[in-house]
Amino acid sequence: MTKSLPPINALYAFEAAARHLSISRAAEELNVTPSAVSHRIRGLEARLGVALFLRSRRQLMLSDAGQRLYPGIRDGFGRIAAALADLDGLQRRGVLTVSMLSTFAGRWFIPRLPRFQRAHPDIEVHISTTMRPVSFERDGVDVAIRYGGGDWPGLQADRLLGEEITPVCHPALIDGDPPLRDPADLAHHTLLHSEARPEDWAVWLKIQGHEGLKPAQTVTFDTTNFALEAAQQGAGVAIAAMEFVADALADRRLAVPFGHPVKQDQAYYFVCPADWADRPKIAALRTWLEQETTAAR
Repeated sequence: MTKSLPPINALYAFEAAARHLSISRAAEELNVTPSAVSHRIRGLEARLGVALFLRSRRQLMLSDAGQRLYPGIRDGFGRIAAALADLDGLQRRGVLTVSMLSTFAGRWFIPRLPRFQRAHPDIEVHISTTMRPVSFERDGVDVAIRYGGGDWPGLQADRLLGEEITPVCHPALIDGDPPLRDPADLAHHTLLHSEARPEDWAVWLKIQGHEGLKPAQTVTFDTTNFALEAAQQGAGVAIAAMEFVADALADRRLAVPFGHPVKQDQAYYFVCPADWADRPKIAALRTWLEQETTAAR
């Protein structure tokens, strides 16, 4: 039977292009060139004797034949991926791979991880920190903890933790020269930015009535975690969620110069494919996280 099937790479190219309705996005996902995707699709069309897409300069659309073929190819790949994931889960037994942002991992998750390990000694947690969206099946990820609005098509997203952002700095900066008494004083200090959250300073300053404030200097880091590390060394003023700096505030590694936290509309969510949500390892982590975030609130 397999001898009569078209080449698997051609089917992959068709499925990705049909899902995105874009040759370039399909090429990016498959890590090949757009011309390679087009070549594979044209080869598939030649083999099947039908046009699978209606092509124009502005838009790529499925033909009638493409619309009939796509659901079967999509579902077939989905079943193969699910079967492989189930086999992988059986082989790996208690391994649970969790993808999250590095700041969430370092400032919130890892300090609490020993409690999960004591409650579930049979589950081995693997933590992967990345800013890019994950493909659960391709990347071998069971769960992702992501920041956003909670609307990820095809995925179950359970809200875990909201946040309030506030400026933070080394305690010595508050009474330094110049001091930090009012948000306007930030014009005399270095502001520490994060590429992962580039809008936070602008949002906070606008709400305080200081939109367009020009600091003495700015320094930008890949992640908020690095910005906070720099703030702890006295390099400037960072901005971060109160939820992520509670320990540093408690032991005076950081201080809040102004009492003006700003509540964010977005939040952190526990995200996984909807049909994986009841798997025992995933359900155990979700229940524990819900208990931890309830206690934190």
